[in-house]
Amino acid sequence: MSDENNFSIEDLENKIDLLIKRFDEQKGIIDSYVHRERDWKKNKILLGKEIAALEKKLNKKGNHE
Repeated sequence: MSDENNFSIEDLENKIDLLIKRFDEQKGIIDSYVHRERDWKKNKILLGKEIAALEKKLNKKGNHE
């Protein structure tokens, strides 16, 4: 066997720790993106409802004049 295939337990633990850290970093980035996307969609819906309500008010005032 070559030396490259002979990993010590400490080497394997270090590699696992590094992979876990990378995973946590990526998970944090994805969670942040998902949170921003949900906020954006929520705001878009709320603004759409507000615009619809204002358009109704304008239409009612336009009909009364």
